[in-house]
Amino acid sequence: MKIPPVNLILFVITLLSTLVAGTLQQGINPLDHPWHLWKGIPFSFTLLLILGCHEFGHYFMSKRHRVDVTLPYFIPAPSFIGTFGAFIKMKSPIMDRRVLLDIGAAGPLAGIIVAIPVLFVGLALSEVVPEAAGPGIHLGTSILFSFINWIVHGFMPENTSLVLHPIAFSGWIGLLVTSLNLIPVGQLDGGHIAYAVFGFRQRNVARVMMVILLVLGIAGWSGWLVWAVLLYFMGLNHPPVVYDQIPLDRKRKVTGWITLIVFVVTFTPIPF
Repeated sequence: MKIPPVNLILFVITLLSTLVAGTLQQGINPLDHPWHLWKGIPFSFTLLLILGCHEFGHYFMSKRHRVDVTLPYFIPAPSFIGTFGAFIKMKSPIMDRRVLLDIGAAGPLAGIIVAIPVLFVGLALSEVVPEAAGPGIHLGTSILFSFINWIVHGFMPENTSLVLHPIAFSGWIGLLVTSLNLIPVGQLDGGHIAYAVFGFRQRNVARVMMVILLVLGIAGWSGWLVWAVLLYFMGLNHPPVVYDQIPLDRKRKVTGWITLIVFVVTFTPIPF
């Protein structure tokens, strides 16, 4: 497998940017102490592992169906996590809804399979401390995150907070990225899956989801308003496949519903 220079360069830059982000999370400025950059490894490596498995899930499933597709492009970013994620680009049309479902679901399912054990390890390394107002990021939670945290820590006493280990934080981001990709709108993974399962009725699902995002943006996290605007201009409806009349088989229908359930249990109504 020959790796194009652009993909390799973007990956290396993203590796460095996530290492910097992970080091900053430890309260260390890598510009002042560059020899401490290794302290960003737990966060960086686990986050890139989750993102990489997600994208390679799409990649290998695309290759299995002989769909021309690029290797993943990782996107570095000057943010507190060091990246805007990753994506692949399909260069040939999707022939039918079976292929669409397989490719769309492969990424999120591969990513979540990795994110769950990462969360178990990370939460086991995290600390429950007395609640105190102070600097830091207060994160929201999803059904799946809360369930795993309950398994690891049990019912947390009142007036306590969970201080996430960098590995747990990368797992939390992994769940968030999974849910964002599974929003059933346009050509997101969730849009692919919704169209494969519901056909043209996907547009109705997309409109309901947009209303939900607007309500959450007004009543909860304003970032959903930005997402709603972006998704609107990207397009709510999924384009038809070449042979749209070919139905899904029972196994793929089950996979589609499982993936939509993954969206529900990883969705964080108020992330920050």
